[in-house]
Amino acid sequence: MDKERDFFLKKTIGVLYGGWSSEREISIGSGKCIIKSLKKQGFKVKAIDVNKNFIRKLKGIDVAFIALHGNPGEDGTVQGILDFLEIPYTGSGVIGSAVGMDKVISKYLFNAHGIPIPEFYYEENIDINEIITKLDLPVVVKPRAEGSSVGITIVETKTDLKKTIRRTQRKFKELLFEKYIPGMMATCGIINDTPLPILEIAPIKRKFYDYKSKYTEDMTEYIVPARIPEQKYKKVQDYALAAHGAIGACGFSRVDFVLDKNHNPYVLEVNTIPGLLSGSNLPLEARAMGLTYDDLIFEILKTSLERF
Repeated sequence: MDKERDFFLKKTIGVLYGGWSSEREISIGSGKCIIKSLKKQGFKVKAIDVNKNFIRKLKGIDVAFIALHGNPGEDGTVQGILDFLEIPYTGSGVIGSAVGMDKVISKYLFNAHGIPIPEFYYEENIDINEIITKLDLPVVVKPRAEGSSVGITIVETKTDLKKTIRRTQRKFKELLFEKYIPGMMATCGIINDTPLPILEIAPIKRKFYDYKSKYTEDMTEYIVPARIPEQKYKKVQDYALAAHGAIGACGFSRVDFVLDKNHNPYVLEVNTIPGLLSGSNLPLEARAMGLTYDDLIFEILKTSLERF
């Protein structure tokens, strides 16, 4: 541990945050928390707010700590640039990042690995009757490649489904439809192939864990460890690790689940760069196993070591 710490004390760490996705504000928050933690731990840090000309800002850094959510930082774009420039970085590589961001390809991979997922419908030419026949109502409508619950709607009627498709397609080109499974929302982080304690997400004021529930104070209760029977608890952790591996994620991630009324888990997605505000899900899970926020940030920093 001291050897690794000494190694990074001699490096300049560039924290990449911001970007231009719908999750820019969250990324700025994550970036600021990470910068504060790294400085507190004695590391030399360069803050890099990623814009379209960010490559020149990378000058002088030895390692990149990526705190970008959504495109272009979580989809493999920035990872590809850093690979080309031979700058080591934290977390997943180009493929794991790109696949994790694509909910459709992720689902095909989960299926291939025997990981349970909600039934889904994806076609370029959307057939509303086919969606209802296959998935029934209510149905979950979500963009193919967005994070932070951006653009997700639960639709109850055929009329609302038509309206939601029209409205959502104006902003997001490709849509994915999922069978609605009423039950517990939960999430399980992975650090270096070790599943963290499971966190239960209980929205207080809204029907599901949407963007507002996620980022408005006192709108959601977070319970760690989640209230899941022991046998099923272990199953969720096993599926989290399997999903992390299935998409080719590396170093760390956070896997989101819905559990039906019998606590049977279904994987929704893998977040390769989950929120890293001090009160975000991953830090809360890490805290439940005795890791402080600073410990977690250092563990994530160490995921860059294999790229040196």
